[in-house]
Amino acid sequence: MDLLNNDNLKKTTGFNILSGDSTDGHGGYGAGVMNLDNVSPVFVCPEDDEAFVDMGALHARSAVEKRIKFLKNKEDVPNGKLYWLVWVSIEYKDKKPYYAGVAGCEMLVDREIRRGYKSMPEHVNKMDKSLKGKIVVDDMDAKSKKILARFLKEHNEAMWEHSSEELHSVLLGDKKR
Repeated sequence: MDLLNNDNLKKTTGFNILSGDSTDGHGGYGAGVMNLDNVSPVFVCPEDDEAFVDMGALHARSAVEKRIKFLKNKEDVPNGKLYWLVWVSIEYKDKKPYYAGVAGCEMLVDREIRRGYKSMPEHVNKMDKSLKGKIVVDDMDAKSKKILARFLKEHNEAMWEHSSEELHSVLLGDKKR
């Protein structure tokens, strides 16, 4: 069964850009809590040559993860389909939004045996790096980086253009924008 062609799967392409920061300086309940308002989980599937947003990944409840038991060893999922869960954070400079932090985590999913591989500590650490404006996609293959670049540009070209040269060169290689 191809997960991405399932009619019951609802794909969204919107990014989570919300206001309402609970850490706005009041010092009360929620002060010091990580704010996830400006981070979105983007799945990149190199096999299907596509990328999509699934907000369920914030709580490990994405369509890719549902009904899958995740194991700690990659070797236990030899026929797993590769996905990259990429945490994309949005920030503002010059009053314009841009892609500030981008960090990718490997995930393998074998729907047939309902097993997969992912490292929860890696996912949490990469989300944190993304929220801190870091670009961490070294582990991703070139094809997946290009799919992600295409997706980010098509999602919002102005945000892509306003993003750093570092992001462009890391995702596209020597190719400019």
